[in-house]
Formats: sequence, structure tokens, C-alpha cells
Amino acid sequence: MQRSVLVRPAALFWGLTVFMPVGVPYAAALLMLVALLCTGHWRERAQRLRSNPLWWPVMAYLAWTLVVLAFEPHYPETPSNLVHGLRIVATVLMALALTRDEAIWALRGFLLMALFNIALIAVYYGFHLHFLVWDAWRGVIVLVGNKSISNALLFTILAATAVTFALDAITHRRAWRVPPALAVIVAVALIISITLPSRTSLLGLLIVIPAACLHQWRRQFKVLATAMVVGGAVIAGALWSSPAVQQKFELGVQEVEAAKAGAVSEGSWVVRYYMYRDTARMIADRPLAGWGIGGWTEQWHLRGPKLLADYNMPHNDLLWMGSQAGLPGALSLLAILLTGLWQAWRRDDLVGRLAFVAMLILLIAINANSALRDAQIGLSLLFVAMIYLRLAQEPEDSWRGLISGRPRPSWRPLQNGAGRPASTPSR
Repeated sequence: MQRSVLVRPAALFWGLTVFMPVGVPYAAALLMLVALLCTGHWRERAQRLRSNPLWWPVMAYLAWTLVVLAFEPHYPETPSNLVHGLRIVATVLMALALTRDEAIWALRGFLLMALFNIALIAVYYGFHLHFLVWDAWRGVIVLVGNKSISNALLFTILAATAVTFALDAITHRRAWRVPPALAVIVAVALIISITLPSRTSLLGLLIVIPAACLHQWRRQFKVLATAMVVGGAVIAGALWSSPAVQQKFELGVQEVEAAKAGAVSEGSWVVRYYMYRDTARMIADRPLAGWGIGGWTEQWHLRGPKLLADYNMPHNDLLWMGSQAGLPGALSLLAILLTGLWQAWRRDDLVGRLAFVAMLILLIAINANSALRDAQIGLSLLFVAMIYLRLAQEPEDSWRGLISGRPRPSWRPLQNGAGRPASTPSR
């Protein structure tokens, strides 16, 4: 317990600050690093990291970044891009180095602040209390750029968590748990479609619902098929009855069609069309080592439309890494995410399912936004997803300790890659 005297409050603080302006999560990350360095037990934490399946993908990503830095050209953007690349590594390693108890405290902070922010949004729009728009909460209450996108994605992880608990409650006939979960899902759906409109978050929520069903009932085909049909009908009905959601996706399709015809504007999907096209060409021109760390911005100025020259990231982390470090760089980053996703998939209980939906949302976000490169998004979203994954690496039902501090009996993997609590019989 002594080792967590500093780390537990630091983990809680980071969890509490993930919705705040980026400077506060940066301070929380620095506090976490200091706490980890000051509390000792480095050997134990190092062993935990070395035994983690993510260790080698993370090291490959880090090593290739440093190789490209050493041998490829440097640019004015090189220092900032290098810092962001190292921040990604540090965030993953700090989250995975936590003990179960420390990770639980971080999770408590995230969930507590997410629910508080839902209540804050309801009070603000229900009673028109404009004095609530402080700088600390501005990105939660109104749409103010990438920080609001980050908050929408964090709310989506909360909704995915509620979906997972609702499915588990239905399976185990615990009906009393379903209404609160549905209330959270509806609240988040309203937030990400009206107050903090985000196509990435909506897309993520639409994908993780069937993904959670697939994870839960992958060995029960009839139940899975029924859940998919019913869930698909409910989702389609919700989309059809929501003009705001329809308009956002219709606008996106129109923007892509306009971009293909040669139109240039600040439209979200127009920007992405040109970024994805020109960044893919950058990778094709130099597939092995890319253009060097920080090289995307210079190449974008040479290739992209002049109207869009002010952007400094391609709104896709795999393309960002591929353009500046070649295919090995992009694949090493992808390997980190796919390894985490596979770890969560292999564990077929509630804890594994929670990690699976969180990692899936992260994977969707890095393909539609600069969800890792942009610290306003990646500093919080990556930390929360890694906390979910860290708890899925515990042998017991670690989420049981969220309130009581007492985990359920241990979980063990089966030969087919799945797993169940050791003290309970197989279903």
C-alpha cells in the first residue's frame, strides 16, 4: 500500500482532469510521472511492463522513431512532433505500469467526472445558466474545437461502458441495472449529436454496440443474430428519427462528393479528403523511412490546397506516422492498438468486453482524427483507453473493486484463448 501513497492520488487526479483544457491533463501526466519516479518499486513496475504484450510494439514504435530522427532530415516541426511521439509512448507505459488499485483510482476519477459533466450539461441547457461556462468546463458545455471532440470521444467511451453493462445485466437477468445504463446511453447520444456534435463519436457509438454484442455472444450464434437484428433495427430507427444525425452524415457525403469534383473548402470531410489523398501520396513516394519526423507539414504545404495550408496534422495518426516514418512507423503504431484490441478480445468476460469497446473507440478515433498526435485529444483519450486495458490484464474481475475495492475471484485463460473466473464453472 505504501507504494501507492503518491501514485493513487496522481492517478485519480489524471482521471478527474481528462475533460479539462489540455494544460491540466499535461500537469496531471507530469504529476503521475513524478509520483512513479518517487515511490520506487521500479523493478516490479518494469517487470509488469516487460511481461505486457504491448511492450514490444511500443518499443518498436519508439526505436523506429529514433532511427528516423537520426538519419532523416529535420524540420521546424521536428521538435514538436518528436515530443508528441514520445508523449504517446510515455502515456501508454505510465498507464500500464500502474497496479490494479492505482488503475481503479484513475477509473474512478474518469467515471465520476464524466457523470458530473453530464449533470452539468443538463443543468446548463435546462436552466440556461450561462455563468457555468467557465474556462475549465467550456469544452464540455459548448463546442470549442478539438478539446470538445476529445470530450465527445470520452463520453462515447462512457456510453460504450453503459452498453456493455446493460448487455451483461440482460444476460444475467439483473433488470434493475438496465434503466441507469440506458439513461447514460441516451444522455451521451444527445450530447454527441446536439451539444458536442461529433461524427467520429457517433460512428464510434454505432460500431461499438454491435461489437459489444459480438464479443459477448460470439459462441451463441442464435442469440448473437437476434441481438444484431434487434439492435440494428433500434439504431436505424434512432438515426431515422434524428434530423441532426441525418444532416451531419448527409453533409459529410456531400462534402466528399464536392472534394472529388475539385472543390476546396474548410468543410470537415473536404479537408480530410485532400489530407488523406496527399498524405497517401507522401507515403507512396517514400515508403521505407518517410520524410522525417515533422516532415508532414512541409510536404503538405507543397502538395495541399493553399486554402488549407495552415493545418499541421493529417487528421489520421496512421497517415501521420506513415508520412514521417514510413510504413514501419505506421505499422508499429497500428501494432500497439491491434495488440491491445486482441488482448481484450481474448478475454470473454465483462472486463475484457469493457477494454474491447474502449480500444475500438480509440482505433476509430485515430483513423478519423489526430487522436494521438493532437494532445488535446490524445492525452486524455489514450490514457483512459489504456486504463481500461490495464484492468483487463488483471486475473480477477478488477471492475468489482471500483466501489468495494474487493475484486471477484481470479480469471484464467482457456486453451482456445477465452477465459472465465477460476471459481465458476464454464457455461
